Formats: sequence, structure tokens, C-alpha cells
Amino acid sequence: MENVAAGLTFRDATDADVDVLVALVESAYRGDDSRVGWTTEADILEGQRTDREGVLEVIKAPDGKLLVVERDGGVLACCQLEHRGDHAYFGMFAVSPARQGAGLGKAVIAEAERQAREDWGVTEMHMTVISVREDLIAWYERRGYRRTGRMTPFPYGEERFGIPQRADLEFELLVKPLV
Repeated sequence: MENVAAGLTFRDATDADVDVLVALVESAYRGDDSRVGWTTEADILEGQRTDREGVLEVIKAPDGKLLVVERDGGVLACCQLEHRGDHAYFGMFAVSPARQGAGLGKAVIAEAERQAREDWGVTEMHMTVISVREDLIAWYERRGYRRTGRMTPFPYGEERFGIPQRADLEFELLVKPLV
């Protein structure tokens, strides 16, 4: 089996990456392109997943970064890391739909966890996932994350985050110890 991590480059995003990253996130979660991969939310949310302002906000966050993952100069994935005291928050995780299912996501999340632990000394990684995304939650559980049962409401009425196609959406906090 080929080493999926071979040849990957991890770097902090810059303003010049915004358009490419918006397109990547949209392709991984929304519309027909997202159906190539398994992370699609196209059946539960329509509209946009993010926009230029949302990506720029993450890039410029004083306590965080947007990690860009490249191979041979092409952007394959990204994820947000934010330092929040004793833990880090993991978000805006996207892998190109054509690259999903080959282990790239595992390599990205492992590197994100390593950076959070080594750079910030945090002991836990937190993330929120739409609670009806059982397949995605199961994937995170296989990476060592646990469901907490702590829910936060989905921002219904804020089209910036998408147009819900069902009335039962909420986010569940998942946590992984990094020690």
C-alpha cells in the first residue's frame, strides 16, 4: 500500500489561497461535485458552506491558522486549527472529493493533532459535527474522538452557513485527548 502522506506539504494559508480554499470546501460539502466523495452534505444543506469572508476570517484569526495540504503544488485538503486555552478547535476540514477514501484525511488530521499538541501544548482537540452525520462521526470515532452529547443549535436563517433541508440539525461536540 502506498504511503498517502508521502510528498504532502503542510503550510499556513495566506490571503492568496482564499479562492482556491473556498472552492475546495464547497466541492467537498455542497452540490453535485461533492457527491463524488463521501463527506457531502448536499442532501441536508443547500447553498454555500463558506465564503471568501469566512475563509479570510480563519486565516487572519490571531489564535489560529488554516492549514493547507499540497502535493506537487496542488491543494488537496485544508483544516482550521484554533488555540482555545487548554484545547484546540479543529474545523473547516475539507479533502478534495476525488482524493477521499484513500487515507489522505487520516494523514491531515494526524498532522493537525501533532501541530496543536507541539505548538500550543494543548491536551485535547475539539470539533463540532452535524449530529445527523452518523457516517462522519463514526469516522472521527475511529480516529479516537468521542461523542459528548453536548449540542449547539444549527444557525437556521443564516444562509451564510447553508440552507437546511431538514428541521433537526444541530452540532455535537466531539473531543479527543492529545496526550
